[in-house]
This record gives sequence, C-alpha cells and structure tokens, in this order.
Amino acid sequence: MALIKEDSNILNKEMLEAWKIYIDSLEKSLKSLEKDVGEAACQASTCTGEWCAAVEHVTDEISNALYSISEPSMASEEDHRKIKELKHRVRNLYAKYKSIPKP
Repeated sequence: MALIKEDSNILNKEMLEAWKIYIDSLEKSLKSLEKDVGEAACQASTCTGEWCAAVEHVTDEISNALYSISEPSMASEEDHRKIKELKHRVRNLYAKYKSIPKP
C-alpha cells in the first residue's frame, strides 16, 4: 500500500511540474504577443490584414488555453494567482489589439 501512495505522490509531483511548464510556456507566448502588439500600436503600417488575422488567431488560442485549463488541486495559491493574472493580461492585450487602427 505504501508503494501505491509513493507512486501517487510521484505522479502528482510530475503532473504539477508539467502543468507549471505549460503555464510558463503560455506566459512566454503571451509576452511575445504583447511585444508585437505594442510595436504595432506605434506603427500603423504593421497591421496588415495577414498580420491582424495571425495576431487574432494566436490571441484566441492563448485565451482558449487559459480559460479552459484545469487547475490541479495541488497547485499553490501563487499558481492560481498567476493564471488569474494571465487571463487579465490576455483580456488587456485583446483590447489593445482592437484599438490599433486597421488598414
């Protein structure tokens, strides 16, 4: 029985670590997108139809991932706050993107 509990603890730790890596990857993607949208806000010529479609697609993908993620029960309060903050950032990013003048 102790072996099953030990295996369960190892599995939980591995799942939590994988989940944190996934969240970190989403955050890196969001940071890159925020940079691109910030630069585009300063240069109206950047926002071509193709660029706008790509930004909207990536923003939707990140948003869908963040809002559909299942937070593990063993996640810390800090992990929960990070998800909440990322959701807030993606909403702000989308609002900023929508405010960029389109051709």
